[in-house]
Amino acid sequence: MKLDRLLTMTMILINRKKVTAQEFAELFGVSVRTIYRDVDTLSQAGIPVVSFQGVNGGISLIEGYRMDKQVLTEGELASISIALKSVLTSYQDPHAEAVLEKITGIAEGAVKSTSDYLFIDYSPWGTTPFLKEKMTMIKQAIESSACITFTYGNAGGKQSVRKIEPHTLVEKGRSWYVYGFCQLREAFRLFKIARMKEIKGSEDKFVRREIDLSERPWDQEWNAPQNTVALKLAFQPEHRLMMEEMFGIEAIADGASIIKVDVPEDEWLYGFILSFGNKVEVLEPLHIREIVAKRAKEILENYM
Repeated sequence: MKLDRLLTMTMILINRKKVTAQEFAELFGVSVRTIYRDVDTLSQAGIPVVSFQGVNGGISLIEGYRMDKQVLTEGELASISIALKSVLTSYQDPHAEAVLEKITGIAEGAVKSTSDYLFIDYSPWGTTPFLKEKMTMIKQAIESSACITFTYGNAGGKQSVRKIEPHTLVEKGRSWYVYGFCQLREAFRLFKIARMKEIKGSEDKFVRREIDLSERPWDQEWNAPQNTVALKLAFQPEHRLMMEEMFGIEAIADGASIIKVDVPEDEWLYGFILSFGNKVEVLEPLHIREIVAKRAKEILENYM
């Protein structure tokens, strides 16, 4: 993650007089251009980092600069420990566990006193270890730049064997995904980990491709015009607050109980609409209205 990279860069520069952008790029598996963007970010954050051009050039901190040992207060260290504990509910990470142990040693009192203030549990309900095992395997593949293969079921239930270059683990909408370059589709895709099975590591290595995670590329793909449909829903006035929370105030027409939103059309959308029961009605497009009506009829027939 970018934050990890920035912290690591700072610590390396404190301990070393000068480091080239190429050395940093090779260490983190990113481009030289990304490293220079990181340098700008550190400078904006108040860390006096400078870069020198030429044969003996490189990146360094202003001479005499030392990070104050109190740059992180006990409260801030406690906050970091909460974040690490939460992450470790999803996958095993010896490095994160080691950092957590160090933080606890530095600010043991603060960590203990705030340990029950907040806990974010990313693991699913129940005691099944399968998701955590998958997450750990995928994370190891990401760190070693190794391809993985798996059988994947899409929202329509169709299964296919995929081989991807895993780049990033993504937690979105209370579900975990892996964002990677799919060799079958020859493009980046977002795969829901719960739908992945028979995951296997591969000896095939890959060169990490440059991606800007701050732009959330999976959202761009999701909302691409060619993948979306203009959906128009009617809802009962007493459900307005719930609709505002779900779709946003901007999607609801002023003075009317009508929602207009652009969303991707797939099996997920049909199930999403049906999940509202009789609280919403599809007005447009007509073909989605017909699909939802047919699915609702089939559900009713199952219980007759």
